[in-house]
Amino acid sequence: MIENTLGEIENRIHQAIAVNPEQKRELLDLLATLKAEINTLAQTNGEHAHSITGFARVSTYEATRAEQNQQLRELSVRGLRSSVDGFEQSHPKLVQIVNSISNLLANLGI
Repeated sequence: MIENTLGEIENRIHQAIAVNPEQKRELLDLLATLKAEINTLAQTNGEHAHSITGFARVSTYEATRAEQNQQLRELSVRGLRSSVDGFEQSHPKLVQIVNSISNLLANLGI
């Protein structure tokens, strides 16, 4: 399930018309790192891994829509950031990568 969702995110990024090639490349690089971190987290905490992946999917969708709704994009990115609360000690790289993705998605279309 997590792999399918991450695959959906990757496809969404590839197909996004509203995202320039440089931003796509950066998002895909971040997604590759996120995959590794999520797979590690899933071994010990599957529910949180699913939650983070779900918020990443929704945030990517909102940030890459042709006609964006700024309020929905901000709300989804806030959810993505919140999904890693409490993991700073146990999974600092995961928190770092989610924050990087969140920042990039929040700035798309601005």
